[in-house]
Amino acid sequence: MIHPNRTYLLQQKERKKTVTGSLAILKARRQALIMEFLASAKPFLLSRRQISGEYRKAIEELQLAQAQDSKNSVASVAAISGRDIEVTIEPRNILGVRYKEALIGEAIRSGEKGFACDPGATAPALEEATERFRVIVENMLKFAGFESKLKRLARDIRSLSRKSRVLEQRVLPELSQNLRTAVQYIGEREREDHFRLKKFKNLKSGKGIG
Repeated sequence: MIHPNRTYLLQQKERKKTVTGSLAILKARRQALIMEFLASAKPFLLSRRQISGEYRKAIEELQLAQAQDSKNSVASVAAISGRDIEVTIEPRNILGVRYKEALIGEAIRSGEKGFACDPGATAPALEEATERFRVIVENMLKFAGFESKLKRLARDIRSLSRKSRVLEQRVLPELSQNLRTAVQYIGEREREDHFRLKKFKNLKSGKGIG
């Protein structure tokens, strides 16, 4: 059994002060991450809607091109016109949260159709479909960066929430109880010491004899 003394009381007070400061820092960091999450979620949702809209239009243009030039002709153009897309994965760091972002090479940004045959020999709808699919690929890569960022932010927000709850609901109440117990124990001991000292003085002076 621990018998609290003044040193123990000071240690508990200092520990409570430290935990309270740590809790404030955790809450401030969590709030900052939540604000960043909300700010990033808006372009993420817009990117999803944009990709969905572009994909619908691209399919319509592709179907129109297949109707004009036949499916086999469109498939042949696609087969001989394929090209690699340069994508660089770069690490990013925001408020201490690390995530990865896809950087698109200039080839896809240039807007070149990349046909291996005479563009004039293909239906305009195929060129339009190709451009829309190019935009879709570019937006999907951006979308992947947003998704990675949001997942990491959400993970850290959950982690900070758990740590805050532990400090707020378990550690601080335990420290407060320890402090109350220590103050009560030290107070009772000091009253007992004062009573014994007073009794000793009375005995010494002869007032307690008889």
